[in-house]
Amino acid sequence: MSALLEVRDLKTYFPIRSGVLARTVGWVKAVDGVSFQIQPGKTLGLVGESGCGKTTVGRSILRLIPPTAGSVAFNRQDLLALRGEELRRIRRKMQIIFQDPVSSLNPRMRIGNIIGEPIEVHKIASGAEKRKMVASLLQRVGLDENDANKYPHEFSGGQRQRIGIARAIALSPDFIVCDEPVSALDVSIQGQILNLLADLRAERNIAYLFIAHNLAVVEHFSDDVAVMYLGRIVEKADARELYANPKHPYTIALLSAAPEPEPGRKRDRIVLGGEVPSPANPPSGCPFHPRCQLTREAAKGSGDPSALITFSPRGMTGSISLRVLDFGGAVEVESGGEKFPVLKKCVTEVPPLEAKDGKPGHTAACWVTK
Repeated sequence: MSALLEVRDLKTYFPIRSGVLARTVGWVKAVDGVSFQIQPGKTLGLVGESGCGKTTVGRSILRLIPPTAGSVAFNRQDLLALRGEELRRIRRKMQIIFQDPVSSLNPRMRIGNIIGEPIEVHKIASGAEKRKMVASLLQRVGLDENDANKYPHEFSGGQRQRIGIARAIALSPDFIVCDEPVSALDVSIQGQILNLLADLRAERNIAYLFIAHNLAVVEHFSDDVAVMYLGRIVEKADARELYANPKHPYTIALLSAAPEPEPGRKRDRIVLGGEVPSPANPPSGCPFHPRCQLTREAAKGSGDPSALITFSPRGMTGSISLRVLDFGGAVEVESGGEKFPVLKKCVTEVPPLEAKDGKPGHTAACWVTK
C-alpha cells in the first residue's frame, strides 16, 4: 500500500533579525530534516519535550507555516509546489485540530457558522442543506443540533474540543493533524475525546499525525511513534516496540519520566545533565551529545574497541551495557558549566536514522546503541 502522506527532509527555519534594518543574523532551526510516512487509516504519534518542533512539523505539512526546504507528498501530489486553486482543493482532504479549543474558535460566531464556514467556502452546500450537515456533524461528535445557535463561551472545554473536531471532519478529510487535542482537558474528558477520534478513524479511514506530550496516550492511540529532539526525529518504531525496547538514550530518558499507573510501583527516573541546547545554535554532530550519558561512558573505554561498558544512568537503579566500537577516540566538551569527555564521532558527525536490533522498521539516530 502506498503512503497517504510522505514527508522527506522537511526543514522549517525562522529568521533572527537584529538592528535598525532588521537584517537576518541567524536562523532558528525549528524543524531540521524530518522524514516519515503515514499510511491511510493509520496514526503516527509525535512526541518530545516542549520546543522540539512537533507543532511546527504539523503546521508546515499543512502549509500554515511555509517550510524552508524538503518535500511533502499527499496522495503522490507535491504539496509544496501547489498554488492557488489547486492548493485550496487539496486542503479539503487535510485538516487540523488545534491544541487550545478556546482560542481556535471565533467568540463572535455561532457554532453553526463556525462548523458551516468550510462547507460554504468550499462550495459543498449552503442554506438549508448546510444547516442539515452541521446538525449531523454536531450529533456525530456528541452534541445537540440546537447547539448550533450558541456561542463558544457557552460550552465547556471538552465540548469546545468536540466542536473543533466537528469542524475538522466537516469536509470528510483523509488526514488530520491532531495538535495535542487533549492536553488542555481533564483526564475523564480526554478519554471521551480519544474514543471519538478512534471511532472516526475506524468509520472514515482517517490518518492522523497525533502530536502529544502524554506518553501513555500516544502509546494507546498510535500505530507508530516518532521521537523528536531539537528539530530532528531521533527514533521511530511501532508503538509497542518503541515503549518496550527503546534504543536512543533520549527516548530511554523520556520514557523514564512517564508516571507509573500502578500505585506503589516506582519507575527509575533518568535525570539528564547539561543544558538544553537552543535551536538557534544547535550542537555539532549528534544534537543530544551534550546531555547523553551513553557517549560519556563510552568515551571512557574508547581506547579499547572490544571494551564492554556497564553503567547505571543517573537516577536509575538498573544498568545499561554497551560495547564500544572504534569511534575515533574521545574529545572534551562543556555543558552547563561542566567539562566531560564524549566520543569524537558524536561531536563531528550527525548520526542517521538506521535500523536497530528489534522489530523491522525500528530506527534510531545514535552512534552508540545497537
